[in-house]
Amino acid sequence: MLADQKQVANGGEVERHEAEAVMSAKLRGPLYEARKKIFPKRAEGQFRRFKWIVMAITLGIYYLTPWLRWDRGAYAPDQAVLIDLAHRRFYFFFIEIWPQEFFYVAGLLVMAGFGLFLITSAVGRAWCGYTCPQTVWVDLFLVVERFIEGDRNARIKLESAPWSLSKIWKRVSKHAIWVLIGVLTGGAWIFYFADAPSLAMDFVAGRAEPVAYMTVAVLTATTYVFGGLMREQVCIYMCPWPRIQAAMLDEKSLVVTYNDWRGEPRTRHAKKAAAAGEPIGDCVDCNACVAVCPMGIDIRDGQQLECITCALCIDACDGVMDKVGKPRGLIAYATLEEYQSNMALATNDGLTVIEPARVRNPDGSFSDKVRHFDWRVIFRPRTLLYMFVWSAVGVGLVVTLLGRDRLELNVLHDRNPQYVLESDGSIRNGYTIRILNMIAQPRDIIVSLDGLPDAVMKINGINEAPGRSFTVSVEPDEATTLKVFVTMPGDKIASDAENVQFIAKDTASTEQDTYTAVFNAPGAKK
Repeated sequence: MLADQKQVANGGEVERHEAEAVMSAKLRGPLYEARKKIFPKRAEGQFRRFKWIVMAITLGIYYLTPWLRWDRGAYAPDQAVLIDLAHRRFYFFFIEIWPQEFFYVAGLLVMAGFGLFLITSAVGRAWCGYTCPQTVWVDLFLVVERFIEGDRNARIKLESAPWSLSKIWKRVSKHAIWVLIGVLTGGAWIFYFADAPSLAMDFVAGRAEPVAYMTVAVLTATTYVFGGLMREQVCIYMCPWPRIQAAMLDEKSLVVTYNDWRGEPRTRHAKKAAAAGEPIGDCVDCNACVAVCPMGIDIRDGQQLECITCALCIDACDGVMDKVGKPRGLIAYATLEEYQSNMALATNDGLTVIEPARVRNPDGSFSDKVRHFDWRVIFRPRTLLYMFVWSAVGVGLVVTLLGRDRLELNVLHDRNPQYVLESDGSIRNGYTIRILNMIAQPRDIIVSLDGLPDAVMKINGINEAPGRSFTVSVEPDEATTLKVFVTMPGDKIASDAENVQFIAKDTASTEQDTYTAVFNAPGAKK
């Protein structure tokens, strides 16, 4: 720190401060640094193969699901998965969700949240590394890029090469396929909201609704920009999950880790170092882990916000270890507890620098004191709690789904007038009854009264004498509205407000629903 000094100026003594203007225009850099493009090298190994499988499954589900058929009869759509906004229905194979059953969707969102907590607390950001849509589409876009422009070195060379017909052709081809993928992505999305074959024909012919074209345009743009142009920038700057994940991790969570307790000191000239008697670790400083990383980080720098736990660096490092004849696992999934224990062993509890001899036997094998991964660490109280909550919500949804009624009755009393006094002294109340038939078949429903034994009812549109019950036909998968009048002799009224029950019962099954309404009268009989 520079000391302040005093100097004489214009006959007076003033204090001179040795201070730097750290935000001076001469020193200040740009607010946002220009993005440095990343050219990840294709990795090979078990985690890369797993990512290929996940990508194929997830993209297959997304693109093909709208085309699956499910026979629900003549009165319901036959698309297996359909969000029917016009009729306010959600169809999922044999399941049909009505608007008042939206709690099922809420339950699924709760399960998704706890599932994400469970996965993160157990194996880190596995969601980000394998199944996040951003990751999946970036992988797909990279497949196209590598196919047209080549692997990492070829793409770097092409990037710095002057513009030529070959470069223009490759760039135009790549971006054209990216745009096509974006169009297919947006097109697949709108097929979830209407009959896919019909909408596809209308879309191509220009007969689809404007909202369909606008949706495809927006999703095409976002897929192209996020997956093709921004890539890792979305994960680093736009996604909130990297900031949240720290609360989900603990010392027993599995994360991708560079085991510097066996890798340091790293060297590219192991034979020379060994001949000179210098300690050497397993890391040969080849930077293969950096070359394959889609986020452009060096896992050897430790845990970083940018790491999505895709484990491609593990594949790259394992391949190098195989070539140099050393055991795999220099970069591996490991817990913080395991890492700290091995680091303490390699540094004599932090008293020395890393000494490879402390973690190895004379024959080069690892010491028995070195801790290795134990799968039992996953089944700890925290993950078991998440699993219990996740399972409880799922079981609750299944039980309510299997036991739910597909017949529902709602009754609304007329507001004005509350009752009508007829010429013979009887009292009449009016009601609007809605019968929800939540199956895709027409049904005959018996509507009857329970309570007020002297009351009778009359249903508009049914040419029958007033009585205690009527059989009505209800439309499939719709709500049928009936206007009902209940009449009670005036001399039988005992109170100004009495309860009466309406019962709707299916004639072909035991399914029924009951609604308790109020019968209003001028006053009790003296």
